[in-house]
Amino acid sequence: MKKIARCAKFIYYARMAKKQWGFDTRTIDKAVRPQDDFYRYAHGKWLAKAKIPPQESRWGAFSTLRLDTEKKVQSIVQGLKGRYPAGSPGQMIRDFYRSGMDEARREKLGLVPLLSWLARAEQVMTKEDLLTLLADMERAGMGGIFGVMIDQDSKKSTRYLVHLYQSGLGLPDRDYYLKEDAESLRVRKGYEQHIEALLRLVGDTPAEQRKNRQIIMNIETALAKASMSKEDVRNPDKVYNKFSLAKLGTLAPQVDWRQYFSTIGAGKEREVILMTPDFLATASRMLDTVSIEEWKTYLRFHLINGSASALSKKFVNENFSFYGKVLSGQKKLKPLWRRSLGSTSGALGELVGQLYVKQHFTPEAKKRMNGLINDLFATYADRIKRLDWMSAATKKRALAKLRLISRKIGYPDKWKSYRGLIVRPDEYFNNLLRSAEFEHNRQMKKLGRPIDRGEWLMYPQMVNAYYSPSLNDIAFPAAILQPPFFSLSADDAVNYGSIGSVIGHELTHAFDDQGSKFDGHGNLKGWWTPQDKRRFEAKAKLVKEQFDGYMVADGLKVNGQLTLGENIADLGGASIAYNAYQRHLRRLGKRRSINGFTPEQRFFLGFALFERELSRPEFVKMQVLTDPHSPGIFRINGPVSNMEEFYTAFGVKKGDKLYREPKSRAKIW
Repeated sequence: MKKIARCAKFIYYARMAKKQWGFDTRTIDKAVRPQDDFYRYAHGKWLAKAKIPPQESRWGAFSTLRLDTEKKVQSIVQGLKGRYPAGSPGQMIRDFYRSGMDEARREKLGLVPLLSWLARAEQVMTKEDLLTLLADMERAGMGGIFGVMIDQDSKKSTRYLVHLYQSGLGLPDRDYYLKEDAESLRVRKGYEQHIEALLRLVGDTPAEQRKNRQIIMNIETALAKASMSKEDVRNPDKVYNKFSLAKLGTLAPQVDWRQYFSTIGAGKEREVILMTPDFLATASRMLDTVSIEEWKTYLRFHLINGSASALSKKFVNENFSFYGKVLSGQKKLKPLWRRSLGSTSGALGELVGQLYVKQHFTPEAKKRMNGLINDLFATYADRIKRLDWMSAATKKRALAKLRLISRKIGYPDKWKSYRGLIVRPDEYFNNLLRSAEFEHNRQMKKLGRPIDRGEWLMYPQMVNAYYSPSLNDIAFPAAILQPPFFSLSADDAVNYGSIGSVIGHELTHAFDDQGSKFDGHGNLKGWWTPQDKRRFEAKAKLVKEQFDGYMVADGLKVNGQLTLGENIADLGGASIAYNAYQRHLRRLGKRRSINGFTPEQRFFLGFALFERELSRPEFVKMQVLTDPHSPGIFRINGPVSNMEEFYTAFGVKKGDKLYREPKSRAKIW
């Protein structure tokens, strides 16, 4: 038996040496030392040759896999031919997609689909009219001054509650309205031009455009000043503010909350969570201090702005000119089939997902993923037990939380129903509104019901993954479980380095700067000793300070506080996945090199894969100003510069650019 096992190992390594083993070595730039810049060493030749397609703001491993997945889904949707009963999955998917593709009808209709909403905005005469319109806009997914969602009560995770949060801005973050740096000024000017351009398309004179633009910017700037910062929005302690209905009425008396909740279908809620109470208080006061005519101007614009991508070409193009070109640097609009497919997949996510997994996700892939996850869980437990900064009592609770994390792989065990949703092949705009209201009603029906722990927060055809602190689960949709992140035929080192690090990343979110505040049952509850918390925060500070020092375009730097959780998860994910791979190697037996790379070096090349990416300058600037994820180069070079295992694998020594003094290296999990 031992001889047979040795032969199997020899065949495995010989096969890997002859074929692509999951990492294309032609992308390696040997002119760059891995000890100085591992990201550019691993991807240098790819970075030099690759071109960002004009329809994209960035291009790399994630975006190429997303496009490949879109093509697979498109093939499925285009194959839905023949007769389907009304209300069947085939009919809804096919007709939703057809309605988006019917550009001639959209051109013929122009602004017509939105006219009834614009008429309602024009008919607003009182504050009560205004609030009724805002409630109806919320139900139809058309936005408003504040937003509503149904989520678990963070301190009693066995029940759902209404959550109110800040909204009402046309720019992606409050700072764009308030800062005077070059990038904020560039984007703000572009937004003001966009406002006037949209108003011009609906017939406003130049004088009206300027006047109305100023009204809109005044309202949005006031809302921005009251908005909670993006750093604080990440903090679950700061966004957990439970209010009785009576207390809510005292904070924001300008709103008849019982009527508002009744209109949106939330029933007779007695308690709500205010995620941003200061914002809500300000927005409520503005219902009195801003005139009805000014609110009508604001809502009219936001109805147009929020609907532009679903209307005729002139609205689509203007929407793209700002949100595509100015904000993220795209050169060309994505083709119609991709936009229509995105809308269809977003509106009918699990119907499309069922068809996708039937064709593109195998039981073998799910089995292999389970094996990887088992290794990651076992490794995490071992590392928790050996932590030198955590007390025995906190280790016990951490291990208990780890054991309670559930896993979701590929697709849901129980699919959502879309029964009753009406989809017509010639009503794209109304299909979007009906599907949004259908999903809104689904969410409202959660109130008073048991927690659905089997619910997925992403669709199977999405190239992504997540950890939910309230459900205490990790999820990996089917679409991310493909090359280059995961392949049944790839070298194990690459699978552990790539998808293994993603698994470890999501697990680490359970213990990052914010996830660590939730216990194993998903409750926002302190379970660390004060000493452990201080030691953890000292280690996290090293990560924050490291990333604060990374410079991007035009002098902008990474925001170490905003990105802290993701950076901790990247470091933890790579560290845990590396140890899990070592566990796997011990089972496999003898180690061999492939194409001159040791198993450990191949692991790190696999790790580098998931952030191989080119980005346009506009996108990178928007990313560091708004996104809790760091740019790709720092998500690779940052973690490896802290890992002793990387130093050993590539011989990193003092004087190398990635070398960090031992006292400066962050090691948390």
